[in-house]
Amino acid sequence: MYTDEDLNQAIEKKVFSPESVEAFRNMVSSSNGSPAVDEENFRLVGGFNDIFIVIACALLLFSSLWVVDSVSDVLGYLVFAGLSWGLAEVFTLKRKMALPAIVLLLAFVGGIFAFSQALFGSVLTSTPVISTALSTLAAYLHWRRFKVPVTIAVGTGAALALLASVVVSIFPASAGILMATIFFCGCIAFVCAMYWDSSDRTRTTRKSDVAFWLHLLSAPLIIHPIFSSLGVLEGNDSFANMLMIVLLYVFMTLVSISIDRRAFMVSSLVYVIYALSSLIEGYGGIGYSFAVTGVVMGACLLLLSIYWQKMRAKLVLALPKFIQASVPEVVKK
Repeated sequence: MYTDEDLNQAIEKKVFSPESVEAFRNMVSSSNGSPAVDEENFRLVGGFNDIFIVIACALLLFSSLWVVDSVSDVLGYLVFAGLSWGLAEVFTLKRKMALPAIVLLLAFVGGIFAFSQALFGSVLTSTPVISTALSTLAAYLHWRRFKVPVTIAVGTGAALALLASVVVSIFPASAGILMATIFFCGCIAFVCAMYWDSSDRTRTTRKSDVAFWLHLLSAPLIIHPIFSSLGVLEGNDSFANMLMIVLLYVFMTLVSISIDRRAFMVSSLVYVIYALSSLIEGYGGIGYSFAVTGVVMGACLLLLSIYWQKMRAKLVLALPKFIQASVPEVVKK
């Protein structure tokens, strides 16, 4: 089991020539029936050993937290974060295991957040600001040491949570300003994702993985405030609202096709399924609306997958040149 990053390292160490690796990628792409850039690869599980290590790490981390927490919850979370970093030195830096790297990153940043909450929670009213700031710093330090692709998304999420917590501390009773801030944060995350994507249009380096996780982060942050402002989450499932949500998802789908990122579209899918099922139940009187919605959405997504490349070719070629220069090239057949 290997990744594009492994192939790049093989080129750097002169195991393979750049030409042979490129020929290999083209051969795999042709056998799969789609270009490599369209596969949207990212490394998550290298094998069952990854899962085994994650289970062992979770047992050690949470058992240690349980034991030390009986003495001091502050010390417990500090030990939890420290162990997460120490384990990452082995399984992330040396063993380069994907799933343990992600889990240990989340454990470290989460441990720092919980540590600051326990340390300052009963003393300062600005604890959320301090906690999110320390979490952002923790993610930055983790990135500098381990370079796990998801770290940028975690750090960006922590930084955006810091911004939101500052806004809440200034305007504590304004839900509208908070939703606007979340929407703004989603736009920032999307811009960051496009920055990393545009720097690796062939999607053969770690930068592509970074962009993948940022796209997963950006879509819910963009669509959730819109749902909230329409009152859908409070039961206001009028036909106009549902239609607007469907149109919004169609727009997000077009964006996903243009940038060749299914992750951006899929991460907001649950909102649209909820909207469609509410619409079918309210106006169609069907008790199994969720199942009907699943059939419709599943069929649409499968059709979209089949014709993805053809639709993308027409859509991208219609975009301005400066946008085309920031997205993966269209493979002409």
